[in-house]
Amino acid sequence: MDLTQSTLNDLLARLAAPGGSLHLPLDIDPHRLVELMADRHGAPRTLVLDGFRDPTVDESCGAALLALLEGRAVTIRAWAYGDRWIGAGTARDAEGVARPVLATAPRQTQSRSQTQAPRVKAPVAALDQGEDWVERLIGITGWTPPPRRPDIDWEQAEARLGTRLPGDYTRMVETFGEGAFDAYLNLNQEPWTDLREDGLLIWAGTEHEDLYCWRTDDGDPDRWPVAVRTFDGQVVPFDCSAAEFVCRILLDPHHPFTMARYFDTHWFMNHRESE
Repeated sequence: MDLTQSTLNDLLARLAAPGGSLHLPLDIDPHRLVELMADRHGAPRTLVLDGFRDPTVDESCGAALLALLEGRAVTIRAWAYGDRWIGAGTARDAEGVARPVLATAPRQTQSRSQTQAPRVKAPVAALDQGEDWVERLIGITGWTPPPRRPDIDWEQAEARLGTRLPGDYTRMVETFGEGAFDAYLNLNQEPWTDLREDGLLIWAGTEHEDLYCWRTDDGDPDRWPVAVRTFDGQVVPFDCSAAEFVCRILLDPHHPFTMARYFDTHWFMNHRESE
């Protein structure tokens, strides 16, 4: 079988909801299978390697895939995608032969039905009322540790920029690393300065060329409000922090920049790490 993204689409289509597993022909290279999946969904998590299960694997990071394979997994990588887990690698079939395999299983995180629908514009002071928006974002996406960038040198980054950065933003970068929420909102690993003359620093962007910025007039970076520079040059202000803004567009279907219309369950796609 010639394995391409098109044939991979066909194979995944055969795994209808709520999920299942599909053993593939022996002439398929399982490494190629994983590479194609990683090109589509980013860096995977390893659940089983050479027959040994990662002891930290639980329902929050793909254990449902292993339940489908009933202890026959040899090497399995997993990706979160919307409301399901996708697994690829090798597993033994009913005759005990290790073969390439694809598997999908339901995935649950905090969805709109599980958490109060947020307001579009909440004051930055809401953080002082006990809401930790980064922790809430971890819950919304089903993110699991360890952090992806725990050793980033913020002192050097802030020296280059000439300013301290908001604490919720630095925590997001440390926690999630390089990648995109719902494979759409790309989190900058250091703010871009392209719009600095307009009083804006860019902390994220989308494939639709919207730029998510801070308005940097306030002397306290932790009080910088978000402003969206749209693809047609408009600047739309929001009275909230970066992490709060991401939570709101993931959950609120009425937000002007909502992502909730497209997915009820959300995830963070890690970009492939350099070799």
